[in-house]
Amino acid sequence: MSGLTVVVPCYNEGAQVETAYGELTAALADVESLELLFVDDGSSDDTLERLRGLAASDPRVRYLSFTRNFGLEAAQAAAFGYASRPWCAQIDCDLQAPPEEIPLLLAKAAEGYDVVFGVRRDRQDAWGRRISAVVQQWVARRLLGIELPPGASTFRVVRTEVARTIVGLRLGSPYFLATVPLVGARYTTVPTGHRPRTAGRSKFRLTRLAGHSFELFFGFSWRPLNAVYLLAALGIVLGPSLALALWGLGADGGVALTALGVVLGALTLACTALVGRYLHRLLRDMAKVRPYYIREANVEIRPEDALVTETKVAPPSTRRMVLR
Repeated sequence: MSGLTVVVPCYNEGAQVETAYGELTAALADVESLELLFVDDGSSDDTLERLRGLAASDPRVRYLSFTRNFGLEAAQAAAFGYASRPWCAQIDCDLQAPPEEIPLLLAKAAEGYDVVFGVRRDRQDAWGRRISAVVQQWVARRLLGIELPPGASTFRVVRTEVARTIVGLRLGSPYFLATVPLVGARYTTVPTGHRPRTAGRSKFRLTRLAGHSFELFFGFSWRPLNAVYLLAALGIVLGPSLALALWGLGADGGVALTALGVVLGALTLACTALVGRYLHRLLRDMAKVRPYYIREANVEIRPEDALVTETKVAPPSTRRMVLR
């Protein structure tokens, strides 16, 4: 094993970063060229301060700190963009995915795969989160025809060049799991362990899952839009048919016309909502705002990724970009 960047997104994980650092360095002691790249996603606790301390004591530690909370997809995009090793292993800072199983994913990747996803065995999450994830994948794969690695998680090993190709697409719906098959990357899955969370708080929210699901469903399948055409056709046939049926049963013309209006109005709203979602997708694809901006780092930052390009001169292990 050589040439590995471990990508660790962090959001308010101050109580966990030293633990994550310790377990990762112990589990990957045999890696010849190891880089630990932490991405602080706009934390409001002491996450950044602790990352500074780790970077000052270990030159293998690199960090990026965002100007605000941009989300997991932005954090992993930044990490893949600044990773300096040929392979990346992504793991959450809460360490529910065991760091000692990263070599298992690397060994599978050595068989010729570009991406190896961990699939949680005996998942240690709340039942609501487990059920919602199963439903989301079933809808995406079975109803909408989206190719997804079954049961795949964010615990994964990916060839850095492939990861950069994916994030470089700058999709309005940057759903990594669904984009891997689109670019033709060779991928597979491996069963991995899963631990209960022992520190910090879960970032899972039903609203967040709903938002991710909409990005997945409408960003990678046209079937919902095709349903608009079917609804429109049904409205043309069923609306007048219902009005005629009511009139034939003795209803006066006003009742029949009201029924027709309700049916056509409901179908119009449904069609408008679906079309609006796709317009939102297209607008996001054309957006000029970058997916993230970096406030501080101890690596050289590309000017387009920072609001201010002034860099404080310091040794490489502590160099950082700051807003003034």
